[in-house]
Amino acid sequence: MNPRDLSDHVAYEAGRGIEEVARELGRDPSTLVKLASNENALGPAPAAVEAIEDAAPTISSYPKSAHADLTSALGDRWGVTDGQIWLANGADGAIDYLARATLRPGDRILVPAPGFAYYEMSARFHHGTVSSYSLEREEDFEQTVETVLDAYDGERVVYLTSPHNPSGSTIDLEAVETIADGTDEETLVVVDEAYGEFAEVDSAVTLIEGTNGFEPRDDVAVLRTFSKAYGLAGLRLGYAIVPEEWAEAYARVNTPFAASELACRAGLAALDDDGHVERTIEMVTDARARMSGAIDAHVWPSAGNFVLVDVGDASAVAEAMQDRGVIVRDCTSFGLPECVRITCGTDEETARAIETLNEILAERRDESEEANADASPPGVRDS
Repeated sequence: MNPRDLSDHVAYEAGRGIEEVARELGRDPSTLVKLASNENALGPAPAAVEAIEDAAPTISSYPKSAHADLTSALGDRWGVTDGQIWLANGADGAIDYLARATLRPGDRILVPAPGFAYYEMSARFHHGTVSSYSLEREEDFEQTVETVLDAYDGERVVYLTSPHNPSGSTIDLEAVETIADGTDEETLVVVDEAYGEFAEVDSAVTLIEGTNGFEPRDDVAVLRTFSKAYGLAGLRLGYAIVPEEWAEAYARVNTPFAASELACRAGLAALDDDGHVERTIEMVTDARARMSGAIDAHVWPSAGNFVLVDVGDASAVAEAMQDRGVIVRDCTSFGLPECVRITCGTDEETARAIETLNEILAERRDESEEANADASPPGVRDS
């Protein structure tokens, strides 16, 4: 027998890892810098590492108490009930849970283009279909009410991303509220805040709670992760924050013990390691500013832990940077073949990325000028 028809499913393209690239180039991994996957360049929260070591002897048991402890801590952190926290194996797992809770076969979702591929992948896994709204590079990938609602046609789920990946643009709470007001009663607006710690915008959890002058809503959910600011990408720990009315649905859609013992214990410790998050945000803020000011190409304003750069030919530039030991993300898979995305690194990593990219861009400009000169008719010279 064969699997069901998966011809309309697109595989997720992850950023390339140091070990993979080092083997391909025959290089020592220590000579490479990876700035392709928006990971935390400072590593995991130190308190989380200690918690993992302490919890290691307990992994023969299912993580029932650890799961409950982390759910309670997150509920306290966000001012919601424990049932409104849907722990998952990464934010991707939370996307799957929301799809299970909302989509019937044939239901449609509305996603940003460019955007995170897993929104679409998860919907198709659950027999849904996908529509999109375009965020235009000429408009700095601005996310507006009109852009979303003009494309909306009764979809069951609408995805917003703040900050948006790969551009780094954001959307404010008033716009999220207006979009939710402008969609059907049975449409869920999901705000993906995977990079929320790096942005100076309020979380859409405010709309779920009904605080700061907003009325509480039962049609907005928020995605959060421990992968970015907390540096726990390898543990795959994320969660959704859902309306109170949705609380009981979790037990019917989640996998048993959705997050591991080590992930839950590390997440608990990371939540209390405010110093690590503060240092991470400071590093990211500095790196964004340096890259925006020093890269010899257009850099879009970003509220994430990355910047998007117009380099003309993403594949060629990304390959050239990789050959020189700096791994960045070719954004062709996002539908942006002219752009690369560079994760904010340490001072040393950021300086190396800027220097390497500027050298390559200068070389490409020189080559282009030489080619144009060679193509000029005899006796014709540039004025």
